[in-house]
Amino acid sequence: MSSTRSSIPRAAPAESDLVAAIQAQRGLVEDFFNTLALATKGNPGITRDTYGPGEAFAHRLLAEHGVARGLLVEQDLAANTYVTLPGRDRTAPRLIIGSHLDSVPHGGNYDGAAGVVAGLVAIEALCRLGVTPCCDVTVMGIRAEESVWFQVSYIGSRSALGTLPAAALEARRIDGDRTLAGHIADAGGDPDAIRRGARHLDPATIRAFLEVHIEQAATLVESGVPVAVCTGVPGNFRYPDARVAGRHDHVGTPRRFRRDASMAAVELAAWLDAMWEREEAAGIPMAVTFGRFHTDPTMHGLTTVPGSFCFSLDVRAYDPDVLARLETAMLARIGEIEARRNVRFALGTRASAAVGPVDPAISSAFTAGAGRLGIRTIPLGSPASHDAAAFAAAGVPIAMLFVRNEHGSHNPDEAMETDDFLAACTILADWICREVG
Repeated sequence: MSSTRSSIPRAAPAESDLVAAIQAQRGLVEDFFNTLALATKGNPGITRDTYGPGEAFAHRLLAEHGVARGLLVEQDLAANTYVTLPGRDRTAPRLIIGSHLDSVPHGGNYDGAAGVVAGLVAIEALCRLGVTPCCDVTVMGIRAEESVWFQVSYIGSRSALGTLPAAALEARRIDGDRTLAGHIADAGGDPDAIRRGARHLDPATIRAFLEVHIEQAATLVESGVPVAVCTGVPGNFRYPDARVAGRHDHVGTPRRFRRDASMAAVELAAWLDAMWEREEAAGIPMAVTFGRFHTDPTMHGLTTVPGSFCFSLDVRAYDPDVLARLETAMLARIGEIEARRNVRFALGTRASAAVGPVDPAISSAFTAGAGRLGIRTIPLGSPASHDAAAFAAAGVPIAMLFVRNEHGSHNPDEAMETDDFLAACTILADWICREVG
């Protein structure tokens, strides 16, 4: 293997050879997913808890695969796992293919893991075709993407890039009282280095970050198409622990005397839903989600006007200016509701994630390659946030492919067909061969 980049142009493999090399990985794909599923059953579904036993198993499985294949394996400050096929020029900016290996509680088997397995399939195909890339090709198994566990976005990817705020290390996991810093240390990472802003990945040394992911809605199923080329990753603003304070009263209290916290929250929800409808009618895609929405279980009852109400809120869109406008309008509306209903909103800690613009050249090449290979695709904005957005925020070119998936995600019923997954892997490997082969 040469240590310098060859100046001789190399022809891409014949399309039939590429397809055969990808199809030969069917056993790898099915074995990897089956092993993950058996080891991380959540009864129901899958639970690969962030910095817990489930996620740790997935990272061990990835590392063991890399060692068995003679690839380079390393771990960084946040215990992210890297499996690398060395290139002809080890000093050239590397290509990273990756996604996360954690899951929500009682989720599905493919959310996140599909992107890691896609990278392994691409590397195996390169080796089978005898292609030594001009630069390192790295598969990155990312920690802690699912923000449900610590209510912090992109923990693993931002730690690797040196962009995780130090305060995030004091966040506590929802099912215990231990900090993120403690969990990272237990996993073999170095939270003190993360706190100092140290980074494992320098954006200037990354050629691109590519992520394959199941679609988390039903557009591909509805369209009858196996793969989509991502047009953008939404940003968001979030209030994970918002509350409304009013006054508990007797069920017969006249309306003019009430300080009904539940009605105030319902009014906000109805207003946001109407705003969402108007924005979509104007061609501006966005989404609003109240993940939690409930009265105080220690006080509520059939004959009590609720004096307290709790909710979580996620608002997402593809344009940072749209997000800013939506939040400004929402805060103004909250002020009106407070004055009219004599209640007080305490939104609590605010979290956010930046919009992730995709690299148009890579995305166009994905579409062109799929057409050449006879694989039907559609353009599709991501409905969800992804680690790719953290790389985009750091200045790294990103692109994503979505794979058709029945029944949505974040539930036990995710159902991705291997044929659809291999179609996405074929598009990915075709681009890699043409770009860095």
